[in-house]
Amino acid sequence: MSGDAVFAPGFVEQPWWWDDAPPEPATVAHVPETTDALIVGGGIAGLSTAIELGRAGVKALVVDREAIGWGASSRNGGALSGAGALGRAKTNLHQAVEAKLLAEMVDEAEASFEDFEALLAREGIDCAYRRCGRFVGAHAPKAMDALKRRADMLNRSGRDTAEILDRARVGEELATERYHGGLVIRRAGGLHPGRYVRGLAAAAQRHGATLASGVELRGWSRTDGIFRVRTSGGEIAARALMIATNGYTGRATPWHRRRVIPIASYMIATEELGEARVRRLLPKLRVYGDTKKILYYFRPAPDFSRILFGGRASFRDEAARHGGARLHRCLIDLIPDLAGTRITHAWKGSLAFAFDMLPHVGVHDGVHFALGCNGSGVVPMTHLGRCAARMILGGGNTASAFARLPLPGMPLYTGTPWFMPVVGNWYRLRDWLDGWRVGG
Repeated sequence: MSGDAVFAPGFVEQPWWWDDAPPEPATVAHVPETTDALIVGGGIAGLSTAIELGRAGVKALVVDREAIGWGASSRNGGALSGAGALGRAKTNLHQAVEAKLLAEMVDEAEASFEDFEALLAREGIDCAYRRCGRFVGAHAPKAMDALKRRADMLNRSGRDTAEILDRARVGEELATERYHGGLVIRRAGGLHPGRYVRGLAAAAQRHGATLASGVELRGWSRTDGIFRVRTSGGEIAARALMIATNGYTGRATPWHRRRVIPIASYMIATEELGEARVRRLLPKLRVYGDTKKILYYFRPAPDFSRILFGGRASFRDEAARHGGARLHRCLIDLIPDLAGTRITHAWKGSLAFAFDMLPHVGVHDGVHFALGCNGSGVVPMTHLGRCAARMILGGGNTASAFARLPLPGMPLYTGTPWFMPVVGNWYRLRDWLDGWRVGG
C-alpha cells in the first residue's frame, strides 16, 4: 500500500485515546492572585505534585497554556514499568552511574511502580490498567548483551523477574522474524493515558488544587521568599514555584529549556482487526519495544480491537499524516501479516530527553522541577511529581536518588534542537550497520 491508500475512511490526525477521553478545551481562566504553590504544566508530573501537596493540606494552582493533559501525557503509548525503563536509554547504565547511586535508583524506580498501582486504587482512577508485562526485541545479535545486563539489574533488585528469550522463542511474543531474541519484563503494564491524566486531574481537584488551562507563563521574580509570577492570566503570588513542562518547556524558563531536548514521537492506530487476530499477532497481549536507536513501541489497544504503533518517524517537525504513513511501512515490515491493513489515526507528541538520558527532579534558584522522561514517562513522572511535592513540603522527607543527579546542559544549546536531523541520520546509520533495514 502507498500514498492515500494507507488511510482508512474517516482518518483523523488526532490521538486514538482522544476518541474516548479528549482533554477539556482550553479556555483563558481567571486565576487567583495568590496560591501556596504554583505548578506550571498540567501533565502527569504537575498533577501528581498537586495531589501530593493537597494530601498534605497545601493548595496548589496548576496552569497550562493548553488544556490540562493536552501534551504527551495523553498522547503517549500508555506503556509503563518500574526500573525496566532505566536501562533502555543508555547502552550501559552501569558505566554511567556510580554503583551505589544506581542501586538506589533501581530500588526507588521499582518501588515507584508499586506506588503507582497504589495511587490508582486509592484515587479510584479507571484507566484500563493491566499488569501485562513488557517484551523488548533485540534488533541485532549484539543487542542481546545490553538486554542481558538489564535483566541482571532487574533480577538483582529482588522485586522484578526478567527473562531473556532466544530467537527461537520470539514467536511466543509476536508474529515477527525481525528480532534476534528479546527480554520479558514481568512488572510492567499498559493503560489508557487519556483516562489516566483525566483521573489525575479529578484527584488533584478533590485534594484542593485549582486547574487553569489557557494560561501561559511569562516570567517571574522572587522577593522575601515569595514568587511574583507573570502569566497571561495576570500576576500570581506563590510561596513555591514548580516547572513541570517537560517536552513543552518554553522560553520563559531558559535554564530548564537549555537542559531538555524536545523530540517528536509519532503514533498510529490500525483499523479494527478483531480481538482474535490481535491475539494471533501479539499472543501475550503485552506492551512492546525494541533496542534500535530509532526504536519502535507498540501494543494492543485496551479493548484488543486494534494495534497501536509508535516510533521516531521523523527527526524534523512534520505533519502527523506524513509521519503516520512512514510508521505504517515500518509496522508492515515488522509484522507482515498486517499487509493491507489501513490506519484510522495518526498523531505526535513532544517528549523530553535529558542530555544524560535519565529522569530528574530537583530545585534551581528556589524553583522546583521534574523533567526528562526520556520516552518513558507515565510511572517516572508520576513518581517525580510526588518527589517534588515532598521537596516543597520539606521536613524529614527522604531525598530521591534522582534529586542527586545534576541536570546537565550543553554549550551553545538554548532549547532548539538544531542538531536532531544530524543525530537522526547517525541513528539510522547505526541501525543500518546493525543490519536493520525496513523492507530488507
